[in-house]
Amino acid sequence: MRLNKLFLLGIALLIASAISAQDIISVANLSKQMKNKDVVIVCATSKANYKVHITGSINVPHSDLYNNEPVKSAIKPAAEMANILGSKGVTPDKTIVVYDEGSGKYSGRLYWILKYLGAPNVKVLDGGLPAWKAKRRPITGSPSKVTAGTFTPKVDESILSKIDEVKKASGNSAYVLLDTRAADEFAGTADSKIRKGYIPGAINMEFKQVLDAKGNLKTNEQLKSLFESKGITTDKTIITYCETSVRTGIVFLTLKGLGYTKVKVYDGAYDEWQADAANKVK
Repeated sequence: MRLNKLFLLGIALLIASAISAQDIISVANLSKQMKNKDVVIVCATSKANYKVHITGSINVPHSDLYNNEPVKSAIKPAAEMANILGSKGVTPDKTIVVYDEGSGKYSGRLYWILKYLGAPNVKVLDGGLPAWKAKRRPITGSPSKVTAGTFTPKVDESILSKIDEVKKASGNSAYVLLDTRAADEFAGTADSKIRKGYIPGAINMEFKQVLDAKGNLKTNEQLKSLFESKGITTDKTIITYCETSVRTGIVFLTLKGLGYTKVKVYDGAYDEWQADAANKVK
């Protein structure tokens, strides 16, 4: 009997080690915490998508946090974003659980913004709303009651990259410029209203590659293998971007969760880079 218990414990530990240890929360674990007053659940998608949402969740569309200046999807000043979040009851003293429609794009973006603002305990719901529905957890069309609070930002500039650093990183072996757009965008074969190509020296890995077929984050072993195959190692400073850096937040989360300590998001993204004709593209 004792040997059987030890065997089962060993199997459980083995399985646990294979599951991603990022700031990800499962449907089962979130279900247990729904009524915890220290937990706030945030839908990061548009107001239209919020029409059906996790019971008790509030809506902070990621786009509400953008100035769109000097380029599309550029974030507002920290104080403005903090005021918006606080008005919705999202405060840094709570565990903040973010979810989206299942793509990982919008929850990942809001995750990065919250970490940039200094929120210490932020989670992303694995699989988003589709995973929640699949487990038949409670959903509603009624807006949740919001109790406003105060969000005092403690900005973490170490996870934000600006264009001057990106210029320094281009062709620098101490950096990895990670373009998380689709392969055809990177190659310049996709239809586009902006200048085609990519930042010189960048490598391509679409953000979707960190997710499995169900939209859940892949295991640590799979993710480590993926990044290592791209030459992305922990000794380098990694700057991630896409066209507007909305899609790249989930990759930032993944890298940080795997122990990569020097990871940044280029918020201006390819959109800012290509807008200046002096900046070469490949």
